[in-house]
Amino acid sequence: MFHYRIQKRLYYTYLIILIIFFFIIIRLFYVQVFKTKELRKLAHNLWSRNLPILAERGLITDRNGIILADNKTTTSLVVIPNQIKNKEQVAEDLAKILNTDYLNMFKHISKKTAIERIHPEGRGLSYEIAEQINNLNYDGVYLVKESKRYYPYDTLLSHVLGYVGIDNQGLSGIELEYDKYLKGTDGAIKYYSDGKGSRLNLSEVYEEPVKGNNIALTIDIKIQEAAERELDNVMTTYNPEQALILVMDPNTGEIIAMSSRPNFNGNYYQNYSVETINRNLPIWATYEPGSTFKIITLASAIEEKKLNLFEDQFYDPGYIMVEGARIKCWKAGGHGGESFLEVVQNSCNPGFVVLGQRLGTKTLHDYLLNFGFGSKTGIDLNGESSGILFKLEQMGPVETATTAFGQGISVTPLQQIRGVSAVINGGNLNIPYIVRSISEPETNEMIVLNKPQIVREVISSETSELTKYALERVVAYGTGRNAYIENYRVGGKTGTAQKVKNGVYMVGNYIVSFIGFFPADKPDYIVYVAIDNPKGVTQYGGTVAAPIAKNLLLSIIDYKEYKPVKNEFLKSYTWLDTKYYYLEDVTGKDVSDIKGVLKNFKVEYSGTGTKIISQSPKGNIFVKEGSTVKIMLN
Repeated sequence: MFHYRIQKRLYYTYLIILIIFFFIIIRLFYVQVFKTKELRKLAHNLWSRNLPILAERGLITDRNGIILADNKTTTSLVVIPNQIKNKEQVAEDLAKILNTDYLNMFKHISKKTAIERIHPEGRGLSYEIAEQINNLNYDGVYLVKESKRYYPYDTLLSHVLGYVGIDNQGLSGIELEYDKYLKGTDGAIKYYSDGKGSRLNLSEVYEEPVKGNNIALTIDIKIQEAAERELDNVMTTYNPEQALILVMDPNTGEIIAMSSRPNFNGNYYQNYSVETINRNLPIWATYEPGSTFKIITLASAIEEKKLNLFEDQFYDPGYIMVEGARIKCWKAGGHGGESFLEVVQNSCNPGFVVLGQRLGTKTLHDYLLNFGFGSKTGIDLNGESSGILFKLEQMGPVETATTAFGQGISVTPLQQIRGVSAVINGGNLNIPYIVRSISEPETNEMIVLNKPQIVREVISSETSELTKYALERVVAYGTGRNAYIENYRVGGKTGTAQKVKNGVYMVGNYIVSFIGFFPADKPDYIVYVAIDNPKGVTQYGGTVAAPIAKNLLLSIIDYKEYKPVKNEFLKSYTWLDTKYYYLEDVTGKDVSDIKGVLKNFKVEYSGTGTKIISQSPKGNIFVKEGSTVKIMLN
């Protein structure tokens, strides 16, 4: 009986073992047949290692396709520590070639990692150094190609473009703001090794990097170069603390040029301070605007019918009293009796105080908000400031008075040029923008196309026309006379803002500025120039900033080939001015008929006879006194 029980137990034990083996065989069959692909994939993942290949960033160009941000192919050093046999010798040789510390290099190649990038010594290697490393022919030492950002124009447009870090990531400007479009997708060379890092005899796999998208800016490089030249001249001539120039299309909000000083070279950004490379002054800096802000007060008063430019009169004794505060005019003794057109021409502070009072505190404050002051413009760049306005409840009679002529508030240059653009373009406030389009690099297919965006209408077209008329007179007869260009129509306004430090106005330290537009009757360009504390000169916007704006406008006129037109207003010359005289068209006349007509010019005759068949320059324009006029006779 006992023996029978033992046999029975053994039988059941064998049966259970057979069942287990049966299930194991079924499981093995399932794994071997049905899970082959998945297991192979897992094995490949365990064996595979990646040598990264950074993708090229997309190009950044100006509006005409000129490349402003490009790429250079460089070589970088990576090591696979487990594949390096003689670490001491390898570390010594690499340290010698890279001119770095042996212990530092030994630390790199001894790390317990699958792949180690030698950083920063092994990044962006020259051809000669890369060749030396390649000739060592060491196991576990690899050279990989990388893309490095390159700015062919060095410092040009530096704050707008920004710069790229060593790992190809955008760190400021367009490079940061549009990094997700520009950076592309990295590739890799895949190879296979076992758990100890030994190379397996499997074919390498090359994953090609995908280049980033290209970006076209609204910038025109020719006008940008002209702005950069003028700023260089400003820094050489006046040695200011800072300076900036903005050029915009007032009708669309497109930024045509943007530059400031100090600037930097994005190819060597490591050599500059954080403040220098991160402060894009046209959108970051905030300060009291001074008299350029009077354009906003003027347009608001005209729109609210608080001012008749042609009939209203004002008497300026040199100051005005507001709640016991004496607010002075810049001219000692004042301007006396004047029309409000002359108040604008003379940039008379007391006259603009009166305009602020006529508008009233709330209405003036509402117009400032409607013109976009006190809030960001929404431009597609990082680092924009909001500026500072008085809160409505904080504005008493004195704050209202000072705000009316641009004192006691804080604005950015971009807010300023945007607000004045609304004044001169017919009354529409636009969102400024600097990226025109984004496109796919291979097919050039458009991904993003930016278009002008109108936020709101702030004044009527009639008010816009009247304000332009007044501002053209400022350039012909008033404080902006140094921006006057013979044979072309220019409007604008000067500004001289006393700087504030620790709540106190500084003595003899001003930000001088000029905002001008061209052509005055139907503007295509608006220019803003601001110079912080120019040295060795009387600090007035009309004497320092206006001539800079004039030079820039002359460059635009020449580049865009604008034809001469009849000036609406003829400049009133002083003994300091270079005089221009009207040159008649004498073609077709007899020499005897032009005696005295060309008395203000040097005349050179060529040919024989008495009939004039051509002249140079052509007539019906204003020409500099003493210029040579060439007359061709029949």
